[in-house]
Formats: sequence, C-alpha cells, structure tokens
Amino acid sequence: MSDSRRKRPPRSRTLDGVKDESSRYEAVASRDARFDGEFFFAVVTTGIYCRPSCPAVTPKRVNVRFYPSAAAAQGAGFRACRRCRPDAVPGSADWNVRADPVGRAMRFIDDGVVDREGVGGLADRLGYSARQVQRQLTAELGAGPVALARARRAHTARILLQTTALPVTELAFAAGFASIRQFNATMREIYGSTPSALRAAARGRTAAARTARDGGTPGGIPLRLAFRGPYAARELFDDLQEAAVPGIEEITGAPGTRTYRRTLRLTYGTAVAEVGERPGRPGGPAASGWLDCRLHLTDLRDLPTASQRLRRLFDLDADPYAVAARLSADPLLRPLVAARPGLRSPGAADPAELAVRTVLGGPPERAAALVRAYGKPLDAPDGTLTHLFPTPQELSGADLDEGLRALCAALADGTVDLAAGADRDAAERALAALPGVGPAAAAVIRRRALGDPDVGPDAGPGAEHRRPWRSYALQYLRHAGPRAGAAHHSEDHDPKDTGDHAALHTARQSARPADPRGRAVGRRPRRHGADRALRA
Repeated sequence: MSDSRRKRPPRSRTLDGVKDESSRYEAVASRDARFDGEFFFAVVTTGIYCRPSCPAVTPKRVNVRFYPSAAAAQGAGFRACRRCRPDAVPGSADWNVRADPVGRAMRFIDDGVVDREGVGGLADRLGYSARQVQRQLTAELGAGPVALARARRAHTARILLQTTALPVTELAFAAGFASIRQFNATMREIYGSTPSALRAAARGRTAAARTARDGGTPGGIPLRLAFRGPYAARELFDDLQEAAVPGIEEITGAPGTRTYRRTLRLTYGTAVAEVGERPGRPGGPAASGWLDCRLHLTDLRDLPTASQRLRRLFDLDADPYAVAARLSADPLLRPLVAARPGLRSPGAADPAELAVRTVLGGPPERAAALVRAYGKPLDAPDGTLTHLFPTPQELSGADLDEGLRALCAALADGTVDLAAGADRDAAERALAALPGVGPAAAAVIRRRALGDPDVGPDAGPGAEHRRPWRSYALQYLRHAGPRAGAAHHSEDHDPKDTGDHAALHTARQSARPADPRGRAVGRRPRRHGADRALRA
C-alpha cells in the first residue's frame, strides 16, 4: 500500500459538500471513506475506477474523471479496481431520502425489479414510460436501468465466484445473466478478468468457508454488509432482540458478540440469514466498516434481494455524518447525538410482515401465535427457526381483528403498496384510511417498512431542525431514556407519533381497555380460529 496519500483529519463537511469536482478530488486525495458510494472516480491512464477511499497512489487531477454511479464508470469503459472493490461500497443515502422518480427507481432496482420484471415493469411501478425512466436515470446517474441492474448482477456474480464452488454455468444464471457469453463478456469488461481467474485469485487470498455445489452447506454464503461512518450496533441489536418473534427470529450470544438470525421469504425460495453484531473496521472504531453475514439460500438467484433486504433492516446505507450535522443543531438532541454516534433507524426485512406486526401490537408472542397458526413451516427447522411469517394472502381469510383483516386484504389486493420504491405518501394515506390502523401505526409502517428517514411530528419546537432526519431523532430520544423522553413529550408531541412501537402499544392500551387477545372489552370473544392460536 502506498503512503503517498496521507490521511487527513476528518472535516465537518457532509456529503452535500462534494457536489463540485474540486471537493471530490479533495475527498479522493484524503481517502475519505465517508463518500464511498456517493461518487466514483476513474483514472484515464490506468482504465480503472475506484471508491474515494482507495489506498492507491493519488492520480494527477488531469487524469481523473468523476462518475455518479459504478454503472456510469463501467459504461465509460473503466473496470473495477481490484484493491478497493468499488462495487462493494454502501449505497447512497440519497435514495432513501428522496421521494422523486429517480430515488424510487433506485430503490426498485436495488430490490431486483429490473431483473424480475424488466424496464417495462419498473416504468409501470413508477407510473412513467420506459423512455422517461431511461432519460431521468441517465441524466442523473450517467446510466439507464439496464446498466444499473447489470452492475448489480456483476457484483452478485463476483460474490458467488469467490464464496461458492458452484459451476460457472449455474452461477451465471443464478446471478441473473441470460447467457454464458453475456456473463463472460460482462465480467471481463467490469473486472478485467475471466470468471475462472477471479475465482482462482480469491482462493489464493483466503481459505474462507465455501459452500458446496448447491450453496446450501452449513457454512452458507459469507458476505460483508458495508456501512459508512460510525455504527451503533449495540442499540440496533437491542431493538431487534426486544421485538424478536420466536419461530422466525432469534438472537444468540452476549451483548457485543450477538448474532441475529431470521427466516426470509424471497422471490424464488427461502433463506435463513445470520448477521453478527461486532462490526469489522479496518480503520478503527470511527471508520466505515461492515457487518459479517451468512446467507443460507434455497435458490441462489435470491442472493442480491436477500442482501438488499438485510441492508434495509440494518440501515446500512445511512449517512451518519449528515444525520449528526443536522440533529446537532437541536439543543435537545445535541448531547444525545454526541453520546451515541452512528445510531441507526432500523428498517424491515419484510415490509408486509412489519405492517402486520405493527397493527397486531402486543408482545412478540402474539405475532408468534400467528406464525404457529398460519405460517409456512421450513422444510427443515434451523435451530429455533421453524417457520416463515404468513403472507397477507394467507392471513386474509383468518379470524382476526377488523383492522388486521383490513390491512391484510389491502396488502393482498395492492390497495396498499409497501414495495421498496413505493410512493410513501400514497402508502401512508391508504394505511391511515384503513379501519383499525390509523395515523400512528401508519407512521410506524412508513418509517420502518418503507425506510423513510424523515418520519416524525410536523410541528413543535425543533421540528424543522430535524428534517430530513426525524426518524433518527426519534431513535435518539427513544434510546436516551425517560428524562429525554419527558422533554420530548413536553414539546406537545403525541406519544403515538414517536414512531416507537412500545409507545404506540401503550397509547392504544390506554385509549381503550382490552382483553388478552387485544380485542375491545365488551365485545363477545370468539372461541375459534386465530383466538385459539393466540391463547396457545
């Protein structure tokens, strides 16, 4: 590694401060990992493109070109750097913030919509023509939806080459390529190497566990889920442990070294995912890093979708620098932000599941009863993981409360769309209009299932200081304890608007008495269907 590029102390600028090329070159010269994934640079004399934190010698400014996406750099004829692996960086936080067609399109592409439904399917979901989608993405990202999806497939193929013993022919189709010729040409173009050479190089570097031919041995497929900046893993794992539903989720180990495990229902099959709590950080506790993950997939075509859903659950594409800079302007939040750098706002691995659990309310055992009664059992239990969470279609005919029945019916018929790139405003309006759901639960679902970083009270002291990161403000207040929570509520904030599932449940319980099954007192209890499951 060259030392000619000396690491400079971090400055206070956020990602918004690198829109011009001079600032971008400064970020490259200082190897600033905060901007990994926000832009890429290419070197015309070597023909490679890199992430800003690449450890190689800083190229001369005259030889550098900047690109808004990896796909744009690839389209310009540059191949990925083998040292910094620019295809493995965290995604841009802009796509989670933005509600415009480009932001929504990127969330859909990351979720695999182009691979499954083509550009036409993406355009239909956005409500635009395919030509309009192509034009908007190319204007802003330098690449259209096909090129962006192609970059995603190439990254998936590289992971499979380096972590499995799958034959190359099967691997190519598992990664989403239509032919072996297309697969070989893409890998040569993007990585400057043949697939067999990429696999051989990986075997020479490490003896990491590999899966067998079907990708299903106990080792699973190992991944590194990258994030930028500090990452408050303990608080996020505390949240997951508190709400873990037996049968589909479990957390093992002691705090600091815990492992979160859960089942996933995916497009082509199912999976069991494992994510470790201890972050890997090559540059120290404040540096960007990764969470170690293993995926046990029944169908390898689901790898990119499973990885992306875990990224949303663990909020790995967040920009903690921008969050801290904005929220620190609020006197109430300033000490809380300083005390917990890198606090994340957890999302959802399955948006429909999160919506059902939110409306169901109560302790995790209530959701576990639904799982036992209506969830599909795994072909082979994996420890305490035995089921998949039931789909809205499976629950739509069940004997449930009115609000839960209405939610499941709306999810099943598409009245409520919780897909990765769905229109958040439209989804929240549709949710709030359902009987038994209301605005408080709709806000929780918008924050977690749709990954909106800006859900919180619209009014009150400090509200404007928290935009567009109100979801993170709620997390800081929630983890700060009763004193900060009391100060928060003294600002005339309704506890139902905090986005905290526990506060939402408390508000509902205080609003009307309920029996152990969550039904209003005075309503004649039923003695069949889901009630028997909930009593079990």
